[in-house]
Amino acid sequence: MRHDLFISGFGGQGVLLAGNLLSYAAIREGKNVSFFPAYGVEKRGGAAMCTVIIADGEVGSPVVGNPSVSVLLNQLSFDKYYPKVASGGICIVNTSLVDTAGHVRSDVELIAIPMNEIANSLGDPRMVNMVAVGAYAAKSGAVSIKAVEDALSDALPERNHRFIPANVKAIAAGADRTV
Repeated sequence: MRHDLFISGFGGQGVLLAGNLLSYAAIREGKNVSFFPAYGVEKRGGAAMCTVIIADGEVGSPVVGNPSVSVLLNQLSFDKYYPKVASGGICIVNTSLVDTAGHVRSDVELIAIPMNEIANSLGDPRMVNMVAVGAYAAKSGAVSIKAVEDALSDALPERNHRFIPANVKAIAAGADRTV
């Protein structure tokens, strides 16, 4: 079993935290993982992306040219990276910020989720990344939702552990959108 994921958005959307969380969840399940973050020079608003590879066996290069799954959180990411999703792959898109009209590929499953609206309805607009993580985990089966929830205590600094229940709700909301 090998799952490769590419996540992209702008700084401040929690792209790197999402990838880190999925990595910790995979480790909790005894899987091998590679987490490769990248971001622009700006902190908020600049490009942020990461690749996560989860496997039962060895993980080679952390570079993923044509990911089997992509999570794209803003329009710029969608325009740039949607064409790179592997044929037969899955693309989970934040339709709150992305217009997919005219870009649909017949060889890629497009999962459209209004992540900003869901996060706002849960009371915290910063939860977009957790909605995305829940959708990815439920759709791919790379890691269990339980492992993701448990890994929150690993990925979040202790001062933010009080937000774990809210994160769990956002993860569940994302997971519910892929069923």
